[in-house]
Amino acid sequence: MNLVGIDLLAKAPLAEGDVFLGGRWLPAADGRTYPVHDPATGDPVREVSAAGPEDARAAIGAAQEAATGWRATPPRRRSEILHAAFALMREHTDALARLIVLENGKAYRDAVAEVGYAAEFFRWFAEEAVRVGSAFGDAPAGGYRHVVRKHPVGVTAFVTPWNFPAAMATRKIAPALAAGCPVLLKPAPQTPLTALAIAALLTEAGLPDGLLNVLPTDRAAEVVGVWLGDDRVRKFSFTGSTATGRTLLAQAAANVVNVTMELGGNAPFVVCADADVDAAVHGAMDAKMRGGGEVCIAANRFYVHTDVAAEFTRKFGAAMAAVRTGPGLADGVTLGPMIDQTAVARIRDLVADAVARGARIAVQGEVPDGPGHFHPATVLVDVPDDARVLHEEVFGPVAPITTFTDEDEMVARANATVHGLASYVYSRDVGRALRLAERLETGMVGVNRGLLSDPAAPFGGVKQSGLGREGGREGIEAFLETQYIALDWPL
Repeated sequence: MNLVGIDLLAKAPLAEGDVFLGGRWLPAADGRTYPVHDPATGDPVREVSAAGPEDARAAIGAAQEAATGWRATPPRRRSEILHAAFALMREHTDALARLIVLENGKAYRDAVAEVGYAAEFFRWFAEEAVRVGSAFGDAPAGGYRHVVRKHPVGVTAFVTPWNFPAAMATRKIAPALAAGCPVLLKPAPQTPLTALAIAALLTEAGLPDGLLNVLPTDRAAEVVGVWLGDDRVRKFSFTGSTATGRTLLAQAAANVVNVTMELGGNAPFVVCADADVDAAVHGAMDAKMRGGGEVCIAANRFYVHTDVAAEFTRKFGAAMAAVRTGPGLADGVTLGPMIDQTAVARIRDLVADAVARGARIAVQGEVPDGPGHFHPATVLVDVPDDARVLHEEVFGPVAPITTFTDEDEMVARANATVHGLASYVYSRDVGRALRLAERLETGMVGVNRGLLSDPAAPFGGVKQSGLGREGGREGIEAFLETQYIALDWPL
């Protein structure tokens, strides 16, 4: 097995297979495979083993077998393994970034940034692993003692999306391992190779067999159904669409499985009359175009005060027009392809709907000739409130701009959505910015900043954007159970 655990350019699965189970690389139990495609060309990259129900059950068994030893492993040792994984990811940034570009399509610079971000979860939770503590004290009424203990929740199962194939995996894997829990991971079918690479890295870092089991598959419902139907699985974490999240929540309820859900977003980006417009444009490019806009916290709706709307639109439009679209590894490219042609068609449909309702295309870039799933950077203006693009997650490089004069009315419009993941506010007046931030119904707010994600901060939303938090000190708590012991100990 090489560094990334796979032959990146092979046209068939490795002889031993791509299902990483109990520390071994295996074919799917029934021998099935499926193709992974390069979004820049549409061509198949290689065939990957497609795990099924039998593999899902075997993975639970491997995780359960490894659980007792890992639970008893000193936190310092867990921390050392995670630190080693962090160092390996940083050491092999270029190889991992190229792998992400190959299966996800994003521009190389975005892929490099993702590897750095993903690695930081290993470092952050390596440090948090040794800080999980217990409490001991006298009962207020006297006569006995309170002991409060933290224990690993048990076997954990994860489903991760294709838009951040490294970071969404490490954001879940790292706190689970730090807390003492074994992991089952089903990566997105479009991007399994990065997850397999992370498994190889953790093995090299010294992670014992059975603590991370990675099941690539194109039959997610069968695999996840086995996991959620088995009472040995005690924690489930999902990142993806709100619609899929609702279905998985219903399945998890049957066994009362502890869940964390990071679901869809519809982030407003507010530019106040007193904003530093140049800073707002810079932040807007970060918030809109990171990862080609295929990001759950991407700015989805731009609310710009009429006093600065013309200046912001002109400068932001110029920045969007300068975006270079093409294959992610090509020199100078800052916008790679979308994940597939279905995504492109959906984005085009949202733009067409907005235009049909009266919006104008102020800026639209060019896309390369030939194959690939490309959509140009696009700015829409005069967007009416009933346009679908203001109510549905775009998940692409399209920025609809609408204006406001009254702050209360703008806040009402910004909050008129079932989603509540992220929002952005630009104002020179810190008091105004904080007042607006507190009124916006989102789990995260960027104030004069277009980049939100930080492994040291809690990530998550409100309303139908999810349940629970990942990252920060809260991230490891999601994998711990609290036990209270009443101790009759003579005072």
